[in-house]
Amino acid sequence: MKKLDFSKPRYFNNRELSWLAFNDRVLEEARDKNNPLLERVRFLGITQSNLDEFFNIRVASLKKMVTVNYDQPDAAGLKPQEQLDAISETAHAMVEKQYTTLVRSLLPKMSAVDIQLLHASELTEKQHDFVSDYFHYELYPVLTPMGVDPTRPFPFLGNNSLNLAIRLVRPDDKGDKSRSFAMVQVPDVFPRVLRLPGGDNVFILLEEVVRMFVSELFVGADIKETATFRVTRDMDMDVAEEDASDLMKEIQSQLKKRQRGKVMRLEIEAGMSKHLRKRLIKAMNVKDEDVYEIHGPIDLNFLSKLVKQVHDHKDLLFKPFTPYMDPDFKKESIFDVIKDRDVFMQHPYDSFQPVVDFIREAALDPQVLAVKMTLYRVSSKSPIIRYLKKAAENGKQVTVLVELKARFDEENNVHWAQELEHAGCHVIYGLVGLKTHCKLALVVRREEEGIKRYMHMATGNYNDVTARLYTDMGLFTCNNEIGEDASNIFNMLSGFSEPPYFHKLVIAPLGIRDYLMDRIDEEITAAKAGRKALIQMKMNSLSDTAMIEKLYEASNAGVEIHLLIRGICNLKVGIPGVSDNITVHSIVGQLLEHSRIYYFYADGQENVYLSSADLMNRNLSRRVELLFPILQDDIRERIIKIFSIMWADNVKTRILQPDSMWVRAQLRGVTKLNAQAYFIEHAEAMGEALRREEVDDAPEDLHATHTFIPITAPKEDDDA
Repeated sequence: MKKLDFSKPRYFNNRELSWLAFNDRVLEEARDKNNPLLERVRFLGITQSNLDEFFNIRVASLKKMVTVNYDQPDAAGLKPQEQLDAISETAHAMVEKQYTTLVRSLLPKMSAVDIQLLHASELTEKQHDFVSDYFHYELYPVLTPMGVDPTRPFPFLGNNSLNLAIRLVRPDDKGDKSRSFAMVQVPDVFPRVLRLPGGDNVFILLEEVVRMFVSELFVGADIKETATFRVTRDMDMDVAEEDASDLMKEIQSQLKKRQRGKVMRLEIEAGMSKHLRKRLIKAMNVKDEDVYEIHGPIDLNFLSKLVKQVHDHKDLLFKPFTPYMDPDFKKESIFDVIKDRDVFMQHPYDSFQPVVDFIREAALDPQVLAVKMTLYRVSSKSPIIRYLKKAAENGKQVTVLVELKARFDEENNVHWAQELEHAGCHVIYGLVGLKTHCKLALVVRREEEGIKRYMHMATGNYNDVTARLYTDMGLFTCNNEIGEDASNIFNMLSGFSEPPYFHKLVIAPLGIRDYLMDRIDEEITAAKAGRKALIQMKMNSLSDTAMIEKLYEASNAGVEIHLLIRGICNLKVGIPGVSDNITVHSIVGQLLEHSRIYYFYADGQENVYLSSADLMNRNLSRRVELLFPILQDDIRERIIKIFSIMWADNVKTRILQPDSMWVRAQLRGVTKLNAQAYFIEHAEAMGEALRREEVDDAPEDLHATHTFIPITAPKEDDDA
């Protein structure tokens, strides 16, 4: 039989366009009236920060390819310039949709509840006086007017800086148009959202204030026009580790250079004159397709700051919830808990505090000899960093791998690396050419029966802040074989040990791809033999071509495949004989779905794995990632149940169609289920039961005993 070719370009979605489709799903949340109003505003701000990073990195990468005449098509058959053309068309439509949502829907609804964002022309006399004082006593000393003419070159503008372009006439110009341009940068050392008198929630943007009094910066000139603009630069880092004698110095050097990257996007205020537009396009060296006319305030990142400043409107936000805390963690040593059983946690529904306490207790326990940990992203005031330093001060052997190349966290991680070294920790930076993305903590403890290892492994970062916003999964265990594997991983990362055989853990780039393909092959064999074959996977992104082709092969063999993918999905569904057994769902809701689950039916054994890795080429080939098995039956059953609840979600789920569009589930005649809302209610119910002492003898896994009760959500209605 002729082997089918699963590599045809028509079988794949383009990665960049798939990402833009994901950001559009986030934008839908800003347009969904079933979300609280201020959460809708926050979602709109998220679409801006997402898009900024997309231009910083992805568009920048494609433009570099075009510059060096790299002309190879991607898996979907698109060459770099073709991808850029498609991105420009899609992104321009998205920006228009963003501002339609803001101007026609969100701002009027905010105004209706007395949350007002005013323009200069709308200020009362009292507000005008307040703004005048603010300008003259706060802003004026900081602002720098910059004329641009043949004697003064166009100044450098940092990434994402907001500026005022000014067309003016000076008394000595004598018709010289080359002297008619100036600019002022809106300072980012002040809050962009300024609260005004005259109401609890009345605001104005900083650029409006600067514009009101900009003539005072150009005394004697006649201001003809002012318009805001913003530049987005190439922020990708090119760190040549092999040539860097000191990786930290190289990172610090690149951080300085990164601000001077080429301009990827120019956002300009709609209505800007042709004269100003031409000056900016020439100065920024961009093409017309890189220019985005904005019908509203440029840079919607201010929306999250606005939401934080609103008073007395908790009813317009998601209701806060208290994560569940396993009662055993409150009454005995965390090491005693882990010694008795593996402990699984699903954040943020389960509290992240036990993870922090794991490191805290290790720092204080006299029986602990060593603490080893990988850090990819941590919070700016990380308690975990504090306890690692305390452990070193208490004489423990502390080894911390700090990933200096974690995108946009490089500066933060350089700071923490230096702090840890000063405290006496042994800081390592991983392997040349690879980011260390695995989440692993190892505590070595001396006990009566000998040396014992305790581990924590996770799908998400050791970040106490994002652990309240991202859905992730973690596992505590003291399994001996996993402990040996964890020690071997740290020995490998320190650079002095070739990777040995692993008992239970699987790492990338050495083995995760092959290991998962072997598990898929087993399902293929079962399907061909007429037995039940099922694969269920949850991840952030699916773009690795080889893994997609293997899933196509499994679908062709009759394996049923369920994929929960939050973001990028290069796989296409519904292709006869190729992907007609594959269904793809995406959940975008209150919390950011971040956990990775890999499930295989395995002739009824139902093998479950958690991982730090998505199925992307960078994760499988260019990062140190971790895949770990779930060996305890009750935990495996709980994770299978969690997946089934998420798969049944029909409120926040979008389903991928054969035409690569994402559509919401049909709700007519079915019970509505919002999986995230279900897990939140579940966590609170369990916590409340404990507080009321209704559970006399808490079972080992309270979650596993809870009956599945769907939550009825309000009727879907999109008013945008």
